[in-house]
Amino acid sequence: MEGDSKEVELRSTITCPSCGHRKTETMPTDACQFFYECEHCKKMLRPKQGDCCVFCSYGSVQCPPKQQGEACC
Repeated sequence: MEGDSKEVELRSTITCPSCGHRKTETMPTDACQFFYECEHCKKMLRPKQGDCCVFCSYGSVQCPPKQQGEACC
């Protein structure tokens, strides 16, 4: 049915839990991103326990597979 498919947002703003720095990034559609280095404080971010990627843990938008209700990587 037309209008039933949800459009996937590919941009997410990651907020560093250490320094609060925010940066909008384009999420990969073919892989999960397990590591992300904050460009401000250089802390290496990893997903929180139970999350599949850094976007699900620290992003303003969950990763594309989660947005579509699918299992993540």
